[in-house]
Amino acid sequence: MKNNKYHEKIQKINLVLTDVDGVLTDGGMYYSEKGEVLKKFNTRDGMGVELLLQNKIQTIFITRENSKITKSRAKKVKVTQVLSGIKNKKVELIKICEKYSVKPENIAYIGDDVNDIEIMKLVGFSASPNDGISEVKKIVQYICENNGGKGAFREFADLIISNKFS
Repeated sequence: MKNNKYHEKIQKINLVLTDVDGVLTDGGMYYSEKGEVLKKFNTRDGMGVELLLQNKIQTIFITRENSKITKSRAKKVKVTQVLSGIKNKKVELIKICEKYSVKPENIAYIGDDVNDIEIMKLVGFSASPNDGISEVKKIVQYICENNGGKGAFREFADLIISNKFS
């Protein structure tokens, strides 16, 4: 999966940020009268987080939603941090850079919707699931073959690993 088109940008990546709904899930939200009940995550995406970590690249979930289910999934797959209830991801990028001693060009980001666009313009490498909205797909460097919740994150992780550690 090595791709010379992305190789130079990916060489600088030390941290991966991902949106949750629409990237790690198919975007569906299942509710009952008790509130949020279910979200479907793809097992291969969880392995993507693990493979990145094995290669000393940490993953952070950054999401507008404030979901116990997302926090449980993050704990299970051992993500470095979960940032929930984030309305302005661009502002959060500054804090992430300070906390992890990285520059924006050292960060890869995958997202699928309008609230991801501003942060995508600032990071070193950006991607969208195949079913991301057209405005997002116009500005990212990479469009996954897979849809959100169907292995898009794993594809993104594999692309990073194969280009950084070939």
